[in-house]
Amino acid sequence: MGENKNDIIINIEHLSKSFGDNQVLKDISLYIRKGEFVTLLGPSGCGKTTLLRMIAGFLQPDEGRIMMEWGDRGGKVEFRDVAGIPPHQRPLNTVFQRYALFPHLDVYDNIAFGLKLKGVPKDEIDTRVRKVLKLVSMSDYEDRDVDSLSGGQQQRVAIARAIVNKPKVLLLDEPLAALDLKMRQDMQIELKEMHQKLGITFIYVTHDQGEALTLSDTIAVMNEGKIQQIGTPTDIYNEPVNSFVADFIGESNILNGTMIRDREVSFIGHDFPCVDEGFGENVPVDVVIRPEDVVIGTAIDGAQFAGKVKSCAFKGVHYEMYVDTDSGNELQIQDYDAYEPGTMVEMKINPDDIQVMKKERTENVLDCEIIDETHIEMLGEEFECSTIPAGADGPAKAHIQFSKVDLWDHLEDGVTSGEVWFILYKGDHYHLTVKTESGEYLYVDTDDIWDKGDLVGISIQPGDIIVEAGNGQEK
Repeated sequence: MGENKNDIIINIEHLSKSFGDNQVLKDISLYIRKGEFVTLLGPSGCGKTTLLRMIAGFLQPDEGRIMMEWGDRGGKVEFRDVAGIPPHQRPLNTVFQRYALFPHLDVYDNIAFGLKLKGVPKDEIDTRVRKVLKLVSMSDYEDRDVDSLSGGQQQRVAIARAIVNKPKVLLLDEPLAALDLKMRQDMQIELKEMHQKLGITFIYVTHDQGEALTLSDTIAVMNEGKIQQIGTPTDIYNEPVNSFVADFIGESNILNGTMIRDREVSFIGHDFPCVDEGFGENVPVDVVIRPEDVVIGTAIDGAQFAGKVKSCAFKGVHYEMYVDTDSGNELQIQDYDAYEPGTMVEMKINPDDIQVMKKERTENVLDCEIIDETHIEMLGEEFECSTIPAGADGPAKAHIQFSKVDLWDHLEDGVTSGEVWFILYKGDHYHLTVKTESGEYLYVDTDDIWDKGDLVGISIQPGDIIVEAGNGQEK
């Protein structure tokens, strides 16, 4: 999040949090600078709201600490571990998705409520309330009943109530989620302007990628309780570190590839020049191509591959097309010109527009226990296995190719079961993340179409589980 650490206001160090057996945050570390607009972005259940609530003081971490600037002593900035300090004593305020305005108070008194509790003089209260009313464009609404306001107006009052206390940090937990699309877009612009005028630190939680790209100075992308990537919106979009970030931020073609050598990568059946280096030679990689970066036409100078348009839809600014390439892969392409379904087209991709990423994994590797010469315990169940090394027993590792995991509609058809957690389309197949009953994850390559949240039976053929014994011996 930048190289200069002298202007840090919050430093989060190795934070973890569990609710029962469910670990929702796993060793989170990041720092936040003064005046920065930081967005915690991720799908539902990724841990972003839990992290925000720990910063606010509504939850306490199991491990790690949150260090917050607490003034200065002798010209030196003092930081304090805020564990145990209640929310109202922390130098911050929170705006929630549910605005929690007081229905029996008008707009003015809702905003002034906290100042009155603190015993702020009446003249100062009046000055500060009128200043923030102007800032949130609500100067003419001070006598209005809050229940008579629109959702966007109530949101402005909630923000005004938070910033009237002059917090060093403003926390915003999906504050625009309840608004309709047009109002949400308008409020995004207003929030950005407020942030610039106030100059205080904003920490914002959302699952909306467009919102994060529009508002943020820095984005922390989260998934499964971990931070996947931290960077500017441009960095996150143009240089995703893994397939989850590439898929979650904007539209992407994410494809299996092989790094042939420095500056040359193979995917969709063709070799392409690229700008990436340091992956080694003949190494499996993931390749990201943004839809707008594919040059398409009926006669392209320097065309690298060809295909047939499968579908074409007008999206307001551009046309969105799906093209079946000559290698059998499907590409999503966005262009200002339309090519009707059935049109034969040529395509090329410039080296700068090919993003190569290291594969997070190339197979499933699971902890298992050898029961006897033909059975192992894995994923909390007993599996038949024909690859156990002779004489091996005890703890071992099971290696399973993504394509060797079978999924079933009926849970009873599997040895165990799970839930489809994440779906990634790889151009000619789907790569699924399945959360099993035991809480472990299985990764599956399949041609079948599943939906996120589907419950599936899971089985693996005995010969497709390759067991590596504890001593490294493998059949």
